[in-house]
Amino acid sequence: MHSVRPLGSTCSFRTNWTLPPALLMPATPTRRLTHRGRFTIAAKHHITIAEIYESELVDIEKAIAHYEQAADYYKGEESNSSANKCLLKVGHYSAQLEQYQKAIEIYEQVAMSTMDNPLLKYNAKEYFFKASLCHFIVDELNAKLAIEKYEEMFPAFSDSRELKLLKKLLEAHEEQNSEAFTEAVKEFDSVSRLDQWLTTMLLRIKKTIQGDAGDLK
Repeated sequence: MHSVRPLGSTCSFRTNWTLPPALLMPATPTRRLTHRGRFTIAAKHHITIAEIYESELVDIEKAIAHYEQAADYYKGEESNSSANKCLLKVGHYSAQLEQYQKAIEIYEQVAMSTMDNPLLKYNAKEYFFKASLCHFIVDELNAKLAIEKYEEMFPAFSDSRELKLLKKLLEAHEEQNSEAFTEAVKEFDSVSRLDQWLTTMLLRIKKTIQGDAGDLK
C-alpha cells in the first residue's frame, strides 16, 4: 500500500519553491550573528532580503522594514555611512508611499549627520531639498518654515540651486501659477536632470495648484 502525503505538506512544499532562496533562510542565523557582535554580516543579510522584496516581490513595506533593520545593525557597528545608505532607501520609499513625516525625519537625520563631514557635506543640500519637498506636499507654510530652519542649520544650502528652485516653486504656488511652476522645474532640469522620485514629488505639489493639468510639460 502506498503512503499518502498529507495535502497540507504538499502545498507548503510547492509554495516554498516559489520564494527566493534568501527568504527561505530562518531568522535564527541573523540573531546568532548579532549575539556574536557581527552586526555588519547581519545587516547585509537584511539588505539582501530588502532588495528581493524591492525588485522581485515588489512589497515595498517589507523592503522598508528590512532596510530599517539593516540600518540599526550598521549603527551597532558605528558604520554610519552604511546606515545612512539604508536610511535613504527608507526615506525614498516612505515618501513614495505618502508617509511624508517619516521621510522628512530620515532626510533631516541623514543631512545632519553628513553636513559636518568634509567628504559628504556636499550631499546634505540634496537631503534638505528632499525633506523640503516632502514638507511642501503636506503644507506650503511647513515648507517655508523648514527651508528657513535648514538655511540656519546649513548655510551652504542658501546658495544651492535646489534652494533657488524651492523659492521659485513656493512663489508660483502662492500665486497659483502653474506655468511659472513648470518653467522653474524645466530650468532646473536643463542643468540637473530630474530623476523619477523628484518628478513624482514635484507633480504631487503641482497638482495642488488650482486648474493644473497634472504634468510638468
